[in-house]
Amino acid sequence: MESQSWLIITKPEEINDFWEKSLVLPRLNLSDKQLLDLELILNGGFHPLKGFLNQEDYESVVDKMRLKSGAVWPMPITLDVEESLGYKVGEEVLLCDKYGNPIAIMVIKSIFKPDKEREALEVFGTNDQAHPGVQHLFQEAKEVYIGGSVRGIGFSPKYDFKELRFHPHELKKWFKDNSWDKVVAFQTRNPTHRAHFELMSSSAKAIGGKVLMHPVVGLTKQGDIDYITRVRSYKRLYEKYMKGFAKLALLPLAMRMGGPREALWHALIRKNYGATHFIVGRDHAGPGNDSTGKEFYGPYDAQELVKAYEEEIGIKIVPQKEHVYVKELDVYLPEEDVNPEHTVKSISGTQFRKMLAEGSDIPSWFSFPEVIDELRKSILHNKEGVVIFFTGLSGSGKSTVSNILATKLLEIQNRKITILDGDVVRQNLSRGLGFSREDRNANIERIGFVANEVARHGGIAICAAIAPYAQARDKNRSVISKSGTYVEVYMSTSLEVCMERDTKGFYKKAAAGKMSGLTGINDPYEVPKNPEIVLDTEKHDPEECADFIIEFLRSKKLI
Repeated sequence: MESQSWLIITKPEEINDFWEKSLVLPRLNLSDKQLLDLELILNGGFHPLKGFLNQEDYESVVDKMRLKSGAVWPMPITLDVEESLGYKVGEEVLLCDKYGNPIAIMVIKSIFKPDKEREALEVFGTNDQAHPGVQHLFQEAKEVYIGGSVRGIGFSPKYDFKELRFHPHELKKWFKDNSWDKVVAFQTRNPTHRAHFELMSSSAKAIGGKVLMHPVVGLTKQGDIDYITRVRSYKRLYEKYMKGFAKLALLPLAMRMGGPREALWHALIRKNYGATHFIVGRDHAGPGNDSTGKEFYGPYDAQELVKAYEEEIGIKIVPQKEHVYVKELDVYLPEEDVNPEHTVKSISGTQFRKMLAEGSDIPSWFSFPEVIDELRKSILHNKEGVVIFFTGLSGSGKSTVSNILATKLLEIQNRKITILDGDVVRQNLSRGLGFSREDRNANIERIGFVANEVARHGGIAICAAIAPYAQARDKNRSVISKSGTYVEVYMSTSLEVCMERDTKGFYKKAAAGKMSGLTGINDPYEVPKNPEIVLDTEKHDPEECADFIIEFLRSKKLI
């Protein structure tokens, strides 16, 4: 199955063909949700999908929870685009991350306008926009879906918690190498407390196997604790209490909060990652209450649906009831096993968050001190704000190093990070600006304005833009230095190396006369006179560059 589900090209001739096409194909920068979906299509996490759903498969999934082939698949994996892009069936499109880096080529098989009302009612069981999946469908998803097969050159890079990131075939190999023939997967988007730990432990004993602790680190529900904090707490819990019977791995999934259908989808994904069993708990993947205050789904609707399909999909379900703490026994028990004479203790989510914020003692029966320690760190923000501004030619490594830096900083300190990438800002805050000197300066000053607000509130802003003119850079330094610390990073990578890289195809277009005003070719770049840091990605790889910046920040006691 691995050879069929792994959609990354490896043959040299195919790789060369990909890069040749990347220079001429229309480009589509994907959203975070679309990128997460694409990763799991490419690495086999969404097997048997070969791409984003075409119209036939989409309608079959919405109506029957099956692909046109008959295979069970409950969640429509679609690529929504603006109708104005004017794509045509049979056309190839280059799928890129939000910075314009090529990830995959898609061959369009169908273009269609979905019936979003029908999709909402069938997939989520409601058209109430209090449901986050429905809200996204009606308020954020574009009007047209394009479907077709994809082949990738790689994945959108991730530099945080690399030791916990596994593709499906890698995790399967690990299970095989360690003789784990029975593995029960545990899905979570929340910190893991005592009740969750007991649930995993009892599930492993019930099947006579081990646990795959498989938390989601993609998109979850608005208001959830950020994944960096969660993963830090998972790591500490795993290292001290779970190493003997569990494997911790991260899942880059964009959740839909789709209740029963989502639970079935989660089970299929975990099967693709090598699990033989899957824990389905109370209100699995439920979004909470609707606009009238009622729960969207029944507490055990998800268990019933997944149980009905477990034989067909080839992964067994371990249903779990709500567990509660019994004071007299100092254990967690399923609610149905509690006797009238037992004293049941609980702490609500609202109460827990209040205790956490106030620094109140949280009892050991509820959670682990290591978990509480990490959660408390995330609410402490007491350092001066910092703006790190990358400037340099296109292709010098600004976006790459800035993203690596951001993820590394998240691992070692607790302030929020804001990335302001020039390409992304031009699609939003600076939409409509051209490339005259005045417009370029206006773009950089807008980035500086936002970065200053981040610094003023104690955060860290990482900016990456060509910023060719000293006037705008100096103005930003003057303004931001009043609110926090300004660190200018000049990416000194030579024009020749930037032209060789040319991942966005700008230099080739300029050489062919198809692009004017390109900095370094037919528009000047004014080299910074006194940057705090100078980096050359020809001499140092991107991670080394990020490490240099971190050491500088430490030396100045900025982190």
